[in-house]
Amino acid sequence: MPVPASGKCRKLPATAHRLFLEQGFENVTVDQIAAAADVGRMTVFNHFPRKEDMFFDREEEGRETLREALLQRDRQIDPIETLRLLAHRLIAEQVPYLEFSRRSQNFVATVERSEILKARARAIRGELVQLVAQSLAESVGKVAEDPDAWLAAELTLATWTVAFIQAHRIFMGTQDSKAATTAFLRLVDQGALGVKAAYPSGF
Repeated sequence: MPVPASGKCRKLPATAHRLFLEQGFENVTVDQIAAAADVGRMTVFNHFPRKEDMFFDREEEGRETLREALLQRDRQIDPIETLRLLAHRLIAEQVPYLEFSRRSQNFVATVERSEILKARARAIRGELVQLVAQSLAESVGKVAEDPDAWLAAELTLATWTVAFIQAHRIFMGTQDSKAATTAFLRLVDQGALGVKAAYPSGF
């Protein structure tokens, strides 16, 4: 029985991931992905304008999670603490994009081998910095371009980035997911304390 179009579209990221991990991101063409997922070339582009969008297919999910946490936060809890608590919640919920496992190691290794994917990862981080900076500025009644808000946002995202990379390195060396997770949360906690110390009257 034919797979409905919507079902085929849902197969695209999974199919693309498998091919990327097997052959390397640059070595896989859109036509190969379309053929493996049994869809037309234009169907791929209708849902994923860039090939790297299929690799980072959870980008929007992560962005929305971050946005919702900041917009819906308890006003008694500052944004920096909100983000620290969010890290703990996401780890407890075992979201795929904060997983430290053999599967996630393959994901990271694929990124490290591709200049295109590394550039897209940097762009995603920049977009998240902007989102956090605007929320921080709003929380203290300042304009969105406030330099302190941007610095605090940069420091926060830098903390998450370092924590993520170090956790993966720990898993690579130990194959211990629990140790990697513990390290990730410890670094996030330390980073949050540092930002709060830098801005004791706000954020």
